[in-house]
Amino acid sequence: MRAAVLKEHGEPLEIEEVDDPQVTPDGAVVETEACGICRSDWHGWQGDWDWLGIQAQEGQILGHEPAGRVIAVGENVTRFEEGDHVAIPFNLGDGTCIECRTGHGNTCENVMPLGFVEQVQGAFAEELHVPAADQNLVHLPDGVSSVDMAGLGCRFMTAFHGLAHRADVGAGDWVAVHGCGGVGLSAVHIANALGANVVAVDLMDEKLEKATSLGATETVNAGDVEDVPGEVQAITDRGANVSVDALGIATTCQNSVLSLGRRGQHLQIGLTTEEEQGMVSLPTDAMVMQEIEFIGSLGMPPTRYDEIFRMVATGKLDPSAVVSETVGLEDVSEKLSAMTDFGTVGIPVIDQF
Repeated sequence: MRAAVLKEHGEPLEIEEVDDPQVTPDGAVVETEACGICRSDWHGWQGDWDWLGIQAQEGQILGHEPAGRVIAVGENVTRFEEGDHVAIPFNLGDGTCIECRTGHGNTCENVMPLGFVEQVQGAFAEELHVPAADQNLVHLPDGVSSVDMAGLGCRFMTAFHGLAHRADVGAGDWVAVHGCGGVGLSAVHIANALGANVVAVDLMDEKLEKATSLGATETVNAGDVEDVPGEVQAITDRGANVSVDALGIATTCQNSVLSLGRRGQHLQIGLTTEEEQGMVSLPTDAMVMQEIEFIGSLGMPPTRYDEIFRMVATGKLDPSAVVSETVGLEDVSEKLSAMTDFGTVGIPVIDQF
């Protein structure tokens, strides 16, 4: 099969013929119909996250936002069969630990990050193998396209889980979203669907315009103001109820915390780069005095995808609205390179393998 293979960090991926994946007793092989190109792929391509123990190495097939059709299942798989239309979460669980058994597979004790480690090769390929298929595959509703659902595996469901499950977003609350890449734009759209008023913050007017089209009430161009938290505080009167760092650099994390009002909640979705290596200083005294919460959020339990699908069915959510373009497998390196300077808007999706 054809695949885009990492040869050296920061260098173009090579399109190669590699061995087809072989199904295991508990696994399934999925034919990739679409796969989003995510900033997390950029992190893997850059060689980030060695401090997390998930630095992608030479020979890795990246890609962790796939949707497609099951073409083979192992003898122990009971919930899926050939021909099923599925999405695949990026943080695969083993299905056996206490986290998986209690419905928290996104924080599996033995998590396998799809496309970042050797044992789970990713979806920048014609096919991929999914271990513990009964745990990790998600049936897609009838009538949806793989392209429209590609972002569900990471960005869209990550934002949904953070806002709908981890933070306490209520009708009329102010939600500030710092960073309007794919996950940030998803957060804008989801917060709006949950009844919140949204302030979108970014450095690029094009991304802020997209945020407005997805439901942002107000926008702040961080390059045009001296005090981003002050702007958000002024717009929201008392400060945001929930503020999201959707990028993962020190500036956006700190701005997010400082944008909050009393008893506000900071939601950390973005993961850091080589510069921070997971460590960001915070105004802890102010957080104590104002009873500000710092909330981490990783992916989403596969058992809760139906919540998104029900909102899609009634028109409240539209993951396809965040998809910006479709490209071929040969275009992956160009899109990853563009992400270095934040040059993509929304979610580019591979639909030609």
